[in-house]
Amino acid sequence: MLDDLRALVEFAQAGSIAGAADRLYRTPSAITRQLQRLEAALGAELLDRSVKPPRLNSLGSRVLEQARDVLQRTEVLKSLASRDAEPHGLLRIGLAHPLAEGSLIEPIRALTEKYPKVRLRLSSDLTSELFNRLLAGELDVAAVPLAKGRTAPPPLLTNIIATDRVEIVQGAAGNVDGDWKSLGRTPWVLNPPGCFLRANLIDQMGRAGFTPMIAAEIHNMHLQLAFVQSGYGVGLLPARFIASNTSLDTVEVLRPPSFDLHMSVAIVRVGQLGALERAVGLLEHGIRHLFEAANTREPVTRSRRGVPANRRKARPRK
Repeated sequence: MLDDLRALVEFAQAGSIAGAADRLYRTPSAITRQLQRLEAALGAELLDRSVKPPRLNSLGSRVLEQARDVLQRTEVLKSLASRDAEPHGLLRIGLAHPLAEGSLIEPIRALTEKYPKVRLRLSSDLTSELFNRLLAGELDVAAVPLAKGRTAPPPLLTNIIATDRVEIVQGAAGNVDGDWKSLGRTPWVLNPPGCFLRANLIDQMGRAGFTPMIAAEIHNMHLQLAFVQSGYGVGLLPARFIASNTSLDTVEVLRPPSFDLHMSVAIVRVGQLGALERAVGLLEHGIRHLFEAANTREPVTRSRRGVPANRRKARPRK
């Protein structure tokens, strides 16, 4: 049908079947068959054949108008699917709660500045809900944390772009020692059930013979940090978030024996995104750079006076 509509448009533009044939590099008989096929599909005659050469009748002129619109929209659809086209259109990004924090504005800004024709729609949710929304077609990509070595469930595609340490922290005025026995006696500020980081902590404490006393269950990292800083309890927070926070002088990192917890950061999607591929690639690069710049491969600590440990060779409390 699209080829037949294109033959109709070229016929109108050239003013004759022979002219349309020249424009489309086909024979006049082929153009005639296309026009006849289009008339059969629509159930109506579009050409006035009582004159020589034939011309569009009244209905044909109205169909021509719609044919041009259909072909134009088809080209737009092709550009959306083309990886070579300049990124444009709506890009729907989901952010898991542990990644939805202020510094993410840097890669977002870089994306919109380089590709001004891309419109972003951001939303934050639980990782499991983001997976459901990807499968339902409500999101294009999602940035999520995953347990190290894990991927999103199929048919979702996973691209691991960074890793991060996860640290146990207390307020700088706290007096909790960095051993499992002390941590088993103090209140905790953690993510609600379902968080793999929380589950890993509980498992490690359980192997040491202790269970955390959970005083607050909060999804928001900034609120968790505020509770920890106020002395409400100890918390479990990503190292890059700790390092990039402006109030680190009020936080102390505790590291009990054998505690070594990491998470992967991944971009998850259902499939290819055509013209938006380069925009997603830039987003991946920007997020990866945030974690590389934080250099959280080494433990992040702060003294009670707020001096970075890597400036004074300080060791975490045991």
